[in-house]
Amino acid sequence: QVQLVESGGGLVQAGGSVRLSCSTSGGTFSSYAMGWFRQAPGKERDFVVCTWNGITYYGDSRSVKGRFTISIDNAKNTVYLQMNTLKPEDTAVYYCAAGRRVGTRFIGDYWGQGTQVTVSS
Repeated sequence: QVQLVESGGGLVQAGGSVRLSCSTSGGTFSSYAMGWFRQAPGKERDFVVCTWNGITYYGDSRSVKGRFTISIDNAKNTVYLQMNTLKPEDTAVYYCAAGRRVGTRFIGDYWGQGTQVTVSS
């Protein structure tokens, strides 16, 4: 069983930056694709980005490409999401997931509890 714990969310002004962290335990970190989803108020959870075998895949949230960067630290079993030039529409609960790539999709098998990111205008 893999446990994931996110941190780093909070309130930030538009144009600012936030880095989310997701520390994992209980599994073989390198055997999973690692990614991030987000869920805005009243909306479904959307896949944002994942990384697997050194390749980054973005979801339908193409608006984040060029602003959001995923990275991993295998020594710390941690995945990060660096978010720059934040916009109010980036406001959401961000979830970290460990899972697998299936075709063009990222399937999350294990989930963190989520961390709130609020971007003020």
